[in-house]
Amino acid sequence: MLSLVVFFPALAAMLGFLIEEKSIKVYGVCIAFIELLLTLFIWLGFDSTNSGYSFVNQISLIEFLNINYLVGIDGISLFLVVLSAFMTLVSLITLTIKENLKHLIISILFLEMTMMGVFLALDAILFYIFWELSLLPMLYIIGAWGSGKRIYAAVKFFIYTFFGSVFMLVAILVMAYYHYDMNGVWSFSLLDWQGLNLPENTQIWLFLAFFIAFAIKTPMFPFHTWLPYAHGQAPTIGSTLLAAVLLKMGTYGIVRFLLPLFTDASVMMFDMVAILAVIMVIYTAFIAYAQDDMKQVIAYSSISHMGIVVLGVFSMNVEGVSGAIFLMISHGVTSGALFLLVGVIYERRHTKMIAEFGGLAAVMPRFALAFGVVMFGSIGLPLTIGFVGEFLSLLGIFKANFVYGILGTVGVIVGAVYMLHLFARVFYGECKEENLKLADLNLNELVALVPLCLLVIYLGVRPNAVLAPIDLSVKTMVEKMHVNAKTKKAKEFIEHSNKLGGSDE
Repeated sequence: MLSLVVFFPALAAMLGFLIEEKSIKVYGVCIAFIELLLTLFIWLGFDSTNSGYSFVNQISLIEFLNINYLVGIDGISLFLVVLSAFMTLVSLITLTIKENLKHLIISILFLEMTMMGVFLALDAILFYIFWELSLLPMLYIIGAWGSGKRIYAAVKFFIYTFFGSVFMLVAILVMAYYHYDMNGVWSFSLLDWQGLNLPENTQIWLFLAFFIAFAIKTPMFPFHTWLPYAHGQAPTIGSTLLAAVLLKMGTYGIVRFLLPLFTDASVMMFDMVAILAVIMVIYTAFIAYAQDDMKQVIAYSSISHMGIVVLGVFSMNVEGVSGAIFLMISHGVTSGALFLLVGVIYERRHTKMIAEFGGLAAVMPRFALAFGVVMFGSIGLPLTIGFVGEFLSLLGIFKANFVYGILGTVGVIVGAVYMLHLFARVFYGECKEENLKLADLNLNELVALVPLCLLVIYLGVRPNAVLAPIDLSVKTMVEKMHVNAKTKKAKEFIEHSNKLGGSDE
């Protein structure tokens, strides 16, 4: 089933060359819908009481090096896979580009294949292959269908992320060598690597090598400068998938690689990472407030929210890590929806400048309602999807370090300020004459946006449908981290952060 989920979009993309241009959008939507059904089928068949991996599939690729096609899914990756399929479908439904549409649809389907591969791979080489392949479709999407300085934005995106990947590849090879040195056989399996007893200094260097790759993708300060360009010049569908899914690859890598494999180094680097994350949260929130372009506001907002995710992950307790994963999903839904909504208004006015709007609530009430629901989810209003992840992430970092918790909360408050400021300027006040005859949401847009709005509310009220499987896998990971921790400092940090041995809260 997992192999079908990974390779079905790629097979469909190759068959897409045989489809006529006039039918290619319908074809793409149908393929994305089938892919979503496959992921939902996996969700239905997933054993939520199993803290390990399900649907594991292994095929030997290079036997003497023990490189395998190894895929599996657990509570941490399950909903990221569903999110990838769902946001791909929603993005294709609202697609309005006409130029070279066949090539764009094919690129999106190939991109979907790489996203699935990253979240399902349990072999480091396989993970690296899918990680690198994801650069090519997005490079093409930004460069071919973007606007303004699209070539510059595409090349900057590629160079930044490829640069980080070089460090990751070196670290993967070093890890395989250490496994060979300790066990007499090569292995690139993440499952095998968890038992390696690495020296503390080695852990630090390997941590930094992986961290650079994941930090650039997230994107963490000071590696974040590629993102505003990529979002600003990318077409709506590119921005949607970049914010909703591709950014999550970085924080997913941190959860999957750094914490369980380099627990001692993660604790040693806690302050460094937390300081960078706090800068992400506060600094980019103020930059977002100063923007005049709606798309740039949401782009910098994405960086700020991902800073909360990083804080939650590095709290290294069940509340923080589970909340961070939930926030990755909620941010995927809300940021993707916000970029879609900006795309809707851009199609009608061919401008994203905030000053060009005002009073749209009276002219486009359905659009205003959808934007309001998603915006409240984005700023973490209670009973919306964003509140659950932000609350748990901040609770986790408060348990780990009170000061970083306070600073993270400041960023959340500023986030509410700039989003409400944006909403007031766009939807209230005097309506300009050129906006008086703007059409409200059409059927295609409603089909895509209504499910997103319903998700924002439903998962805010009933988060346990998603949170329970995540929580079980995270508990198992935290327990393994406590066992794997070799230094006294690391063990004490994890015990303190999780209140191990104390009262049951």
